[in-house]
Amino acid sequence: MSRAVDMKILKPAGRNAPALKYDILSALAVYALSGDKYRQKLVLRIITLITTRYNWRTNELSMGREEIARLWAVNERTVKREMARLKTMGWISVKRPGARGRVTVYALDVPRIMSDTQEVWEIIGSDFRDRVAKEDDPAPENNVVPFQAPKIATSDGKDSVWLAVQERLHQQSPEVWSSWFRHLEESERADGTAVLLAPSRFMADYIESNWKSQISQAYAQVEPSIRAIRILGTGG
Repeated sequence: MSRAVDMKILKPAGRNAPALKYDILSALAVYALSGDKYRQKLVLRIITLITTRYNWRTNELSMGREEIARLWAVNERTVKREMARLKTMGWISVKRPGARGRVTVYALDVPRIMSDTQEVWEIIGSDFRDRVAKEDDPAPENNVVPFQAPKIATSDGKDSVWLAVQERLHQQSPEVWSSWFRHLEESERADGTAVLLAPSRFMADYIESNWKSQISQAYAQVEPSIRAIRILGTGG
């Protein structure tokens, strides 16, 4: 599974949103239980933040140290240390620093979390593994991949539209393209609708939740007749 570097993060929407949230929490819980007591405590703490205060749609965790300390039943020094650990792991980042009486707003890097918990997917079950991502999905990448034009299979003009859309997506956000958009394929474009395929349901749901509007805008610039986008996962 690829990891997004520029995180607008998860905003579950549509019919698969509840299942996607449960998958993320399930992966975290089993990952915790498969480790030592230090891992268990740290992961339980981030699960507590997710289930009590995390806004899935905006990817915002707005909490001060005092409130976190109260939820975790620890002192604020422990909160500072544990939040630093989570930032070092890449699981959270500061979205907006606290200022003028406002608390710090954190963001979660869900793809990084899922990537780091991949070792336990098989423990949860082959259905979970297949649902979240194919076994042969590419490994997490830290570097932005240069734009490479997809192979043109036909000369009817359809592939050139998708190529132009991909180029625009890459120009807008190379990091997001590297981690997500480059894995998409256009399977159909007709009657004002473009159907895109992702390697897994998780990736399809994630892209649709976060960047569907960005893809729609790219299509609007290239092929204004496209008014709807569907993103499907081929891995279950």
